[in-house]
Parts: sequence; C-alpha cells; structure tokens
Amino acid sequence: MSNLAKDTRPLEMNSLEAEMRLMGRKAREAAATLRNASTAAKNAALLAAASAIRAGRTDILAANEKDMQAAEARDLSGAMLDRLKLDEKRVEAMAKGLEEVAELPDPVGRELARWSRPNGLDIARVATPIGVIGIIYESRPNVTADAGALSLKAGNAVILRGGSESAQSSGAIHRSLKAGLAAAGLPESAIQLVPTTDRAAVGMMLAGLDGAIDLIIPRGGKSLVARVQTEARVPVLAHLEGICHTYVHARADLAKARAIVLNAKMRRTGVCGATETLLIDRAVVATHLKPILDDLAKAGCEIRGDETVRAAYPSAQPATEEDWRTEYLESIIAVRVVGGLEDAIAHIATYGSQHTDSIVTEDSAAAETFLSEVDSAIVIHNASTQFADGGEFGMGAEIGIGTGKLHARGPVGVEQLTTFKYIVRGTGQTRP
Repeated sequence: MSNLAKDTRPLEMNSLEAEMRLMGRKAREAAATLRNASTAAKNAALLAAASAIRAGRTDILAANEKDMQAAEARDLSGAMLDRLKLDEKRVEAMAKGLEEVAELPDPVGRELARWSRPNGLDIARVATPIGVIGIIYESRPNVTADAGALSLKAGNAVILRGGSESAQSSGAIHRSLKAGLAAAGLPESAIQLVPTTDRAAVGMMLAGLDGAIDLIIPRGGKSLVARVQTEARVPVLAHLEGICHTYVHARADLAKARAIVLNAKMRRTGVCGATETLLIDRAVVATHLKPILDDLAKAGCEIRGDETVRAAYPSAQPATEEDWRTEYLESIIAVRVVGGLEDAIAHIATYGSQHTDSIVTEDSAAAETFLSEVDSAIVIHNASTQFADGGEFGMGAEIGIGTGKLHARGPVGVEQLTTFKYIVRGTGQTRP
C-alpha cells in the first residue's frame, strides 16, 4: 500500500464519521420539531409523499430495475429477489400505505390512563414520540416508505439504512418522502437515508451517533439482526426469524385446511409470516395429509417429512432435526405428524420463534387452548399465518413483527413507535 493510500483511508473514515454524526444532529433537531408538529402537518406530508411516489413511479421502477440486474448478477436467492422486486402494483401499494397511515388516529398525545391521588394530585400517562429511530433493513425497498411514514406519524425522526442490494430503489423512494416533507413545511431531515453502503455506517448507528439515536430497529436476515442485538449500545426492537407453524388439528375441516396451508406457505414464500413447518394430527393423516401435500407439491413446494409423513407420502424428502428450526423463506416446507394438541403445542414451544402460529380446527375448545398456551406474538385460529402483517391488522403499514416481550410485540405500527410520560398536576402539594 502506498503512503498516499495509508493517509487517505483515515481521512475517508473521518469523513464518514463526520457525515453520520451530522445526520444524528439533524435528526435530533427534526425530532424536536416533530414532537410538537400538528396532526394536519404530518398528514399533509404523508399525502404529498404518496402523490410524489405515484408521480415518480417511472423513476422508482427504473431504479429498481438497476437493483434487480445487480442482484441477479450476484446470484441472490429467489426469496431475496422477490423481496427486492417492485412493479406497478407494489409501487401503488406503497402510495396507498402512506395514505392509510395518514388516515390513522394520531398516536401522540393519547391519554393512556388517568387517576387522582388522595392528596389531590392528578396523574396522567400520555403517549409521546420516542425521538430518533434508526432503522437498518435489507432487500425490501418498500420498507423505506413504510418506516418513514410510520415514524413521521408517530412524531419521530428516522435515519434509514437500507441494504446495498436495494440502494437505487430506496434512494428514489426517499426522494418522494423528502418532497412530501418539504410540501408540508416539515424539516426534510425528519426522514434521512444513509447515502452509503459502507458497513461501517451501521456500526456508527449501533453506537448511537453521540446519543442521537433512541431506538434501533433491524429488519432483515438472521445475521443482520444478530449483529445488531450483539453490538448495539442503544435499545433494540427486533425479531430474529419467523419460524411459523400451521397445525391441522384432529377436527380440522379438510377444505379449510387445504386452502389455509397452501396460502400460508405459498402465497409469498419470502415473507416472515410464511408457514415453514406443517404439523398434522395423527388422527387425520389418512384423510388430510395427501390432499394437503398434493396441493403444495403442485404449487412447486418441496416437502420434507418425518418417517410417518414419508410412509404416507413417499415423494417427501426426509426431514432432519435442523429442518424444524429453519426459516426457509422459499418453496420448502417441513411436515411432522403429532399425537395431538399438547404434542403440537410442545413442538412449537421447542422449535418456534414466537412469531406467528395457527391452528385449523372446528373444535372451539381446542382452538382456545392453542390460542392461550402458544406463547407467540401472533396466534391464529382458522386463518393463514400470512395475515401476520400490520396492514392486515388495520394498522396501515408496519416496520416489522416484534417477537420480544418488552415494549412492542407483533406488528409494529404507529402506536408501537411511541413511548409515554407521566404528567402530574398539583395545587401546591408537598410531600411529608
């Protein structure tokens, strides 16, 4: 390495550090403005951004085509390509998502509880913005729009760091968000996009940018989330993976089971709510197993089964212990025969990721036991696991599905991007 190269590298790093710290300061200033921004101003920014996305869809699709070409050249998996791909329908869905967020009630200022003490103190717990959120994500360019919109509606400034594979698409979408902010008279620094794919920028965000960042939300693969949880110096809201189950109970209606399982696995295999393991009750193996697996096989799904499954369905590949712990995110499903409801619940407790799990049954008592005892963020009766989505919950868009036990669990929407403070009103009380 030449002396020049030795001298320039630290300068480049210093330049990146300076740029990231400046982003942090701007975000903190924007957060102070947003904390007191009116609902009308926030909604105006969201609606203007939706219009800008529609007006700029040609540029967004052209940018996405560049990302797709680069991703195909890198031999990314089918699931990754599906997440990355934009088309007219998905661009329109982004715009509608912003409009739906604008229609949601403003979560800021909600009175969550209120009570009075015997000494006359009036105490209220009131929802407030978190402040500055850092969101690190891979592949999905639509996260740029969703995360920006939800953060804004909740009164937070946000620093977005998308994956290198979606850099062109995210940049084009971000320009529309900035246009919306400008049209509403809000600071453009309320939604910032890290302008580099240098991984060092992620490390700087995890360190908190000199205290500017209040919360980090990672959305991506297991390795990304694990790195964030290991290295972050600020609180993290995350899920590691979506190992989702569908359990076909002994009293499952066959037509419902076929439709639900096929949709849960094959509607979109690359989403975190896709079913990865199918559990079938031993009592209905003779009647339900083959029709359900035939549907999956015809749709192009590879089936990996235990010994009982393979005996009844010889074309299935043998499942290993690792299969029960795998989030495939592609057209592969692990299938296991279980001895009953307790056996299914025990399997989910052992191998699940506390994301989303579903039971198909006409037995209401069995359904209620499953809903009560399965300790996942989302538990479902007689519906597809692919409903694990903030939009489907009526929450507008979402940033992800939280699988932890603290702060936010399940779809993370506008309400989950607020915290609270206590407001105490007195009339001159002093504490004895």
